[in-house]
Amino acid sequence: MNVLQQQLNLFFIAMGFFTRIPMPKWLNVDADTLNQASRYFGLVGTLIGVLTAMVYSAMLFWVSPNVAIILAMITSVLLTGGFHEDGLADTADGLGGGWTVEAKLNIMKDSRIGTYGALALVLGLLLKWQLLSELALFDPSSVSLALILGHTLSRVVASSLIFSEPYVTEDAKSKCKPLAMHQSVNELSILLATGAILLVLLTFQQAVVITVGLFVVRFALVKLFRRQLGGYTGDTLGATQQVAELACYVILLVLGVTW
Repeated sequence: MNVLQQQLNLFFIAMGFFTRIPMPKWLNVDADTLNQASRYFGLVGTLIGVLTAMVYSAMLFWVSPNVAIILAMITSVLLTGGFHEDGLADTADGLGGGWTVEAKLNIMKDSRIGTYGALALVLGLLLKWQLLSELALFDPSSVSLALILGHTLSRVVASSLIFSEPYVTEDAKSKCKPLAMHQSVNELSILLATGAILLVLLTFQQAVVITVGLFVVRFALVKLFRRQLGGYTGDTLGATQQVAELACYVILLVLGVTW
């Protein structure tokens, strides 16, 4: 297998892990290849961002920006199967309803949604829609830029936790879906490069502000997860993605970024 084919296979594995887009049948996924595929988690975010931005831009010919934003958000959920939103809800339920680490992890494994999870989902989706709608008031095309940056950078932030934080679970077999649990310097470098490349869409000052802002968000979430759980879980990675995506939209709105 040549290098290009190997990297393409890793991208397909990352795509299959993060989305409902079918992977080629010839792929063999194991713990090692999934760990290596984490380098392309940010690039998968770019794919999702581009597809949602295309839906948004196309729908502007027939509906208002506010409606187009909702359709773009629906597209994102359909593409990912609500993977990250589920993580946000489970994390909110676990951290909000559990008193011990064991209790928090047990709640997070429960497929049922509780009050904290429902509130996190509803408020998160409302805030996402409102932020994008505010961006559209300045320039409707800026929403497309925000979607691409938000989906990419948020997954870069979330995936980077795999490199620095320990994986925590009560039972190694508690998750039905496999999870990348180790990340080398090489994987992290490629992951960060994905986000850095997209920052060329912004001015230097804007790129610095959003980088610093996301670093602060990552630092705060890491401190929270360390204190509450002692590390990260698959659910907290999903929660991190959602929070980081919202942070991207807040920063872009404050900066008044247009495309």
